[in-house]
Amino acid sequence: MSDLRRPLVDPAGLPAVGVAALPAALAAVTLRGRLALGLSLLPAAVAAFFRDPDRTADSTPVDPGLVLSPADGKVMHAGDPQPGVAPEGEWLQVAIFLSVFDVHINRSPAAGRVTSVSYRPGKWLAAYTAESATENEVSEIALEVPVGDGHRPLIFRQIVGLLARRVVTRVAPGDVVRAGERIGLMKFGSRMDVFVPRDCSIEVRRGDRVVAGETVIARWT
Repeated sequence: MSDLRRPLVDPAGLPAVGVAALPAALAAVTLRGRLALGLSLLPAAVAAFFRDPDRTADSTPVDPGLVLSPADGKVMHAGDPQPGVAPEGEWLQVAIFLSVFDVHINRSPAAGRVTSVSYRPGKWLAAYTAESATENEVSEIALEVPVGDGHRPLIFRQIVGLLARRVVTRVAPGDVVRAGERIGLMKFGSRMDVFVPRDCSIEVRRGDRVVAGETVIARWT
């Protein structure tokens, strides 16, 4: 689908918008005052959770030496991996927390080939806690990224939070993705962890705001 014709709300959010419309419609004919107003705005609020704005990477080629943020939100951690969360090997980690007010569409942090996608059911602990990285529902995506004359690994994880009860992943092993390409979403508040090789340069720090498909979070070296 052309980006010019892409819907403003991700299709995965339409059932939730429909459910929210039921009490709004009921309130319109049976209630008055602030409660009626609040319920009437509920469908719009839910639709906002699933908004799908265009980003720079949709129309502008991305420097292959860059790693982009795969999610909107705030950086919770950047640097050496948090204890017990990294895949096997030598990695650096960037962890991003998405509040309910952030865009929840996820994008590929780099161009490359998807080598694996794995899903693990789990708990729904608050996404800003360290335990959420190892205990919560997660979808892990591994990429093989062309860098220079070779290829480098990159791993990122969609992790659901206290309110996010479902992760949507729209890539499969063997798929070739562009940097900044939409690859799925996480419903409501959630967390994204990105792991790059240790010889990469991390370009963000704790507390930074990042935008999916635009903010540079690391560089290949």
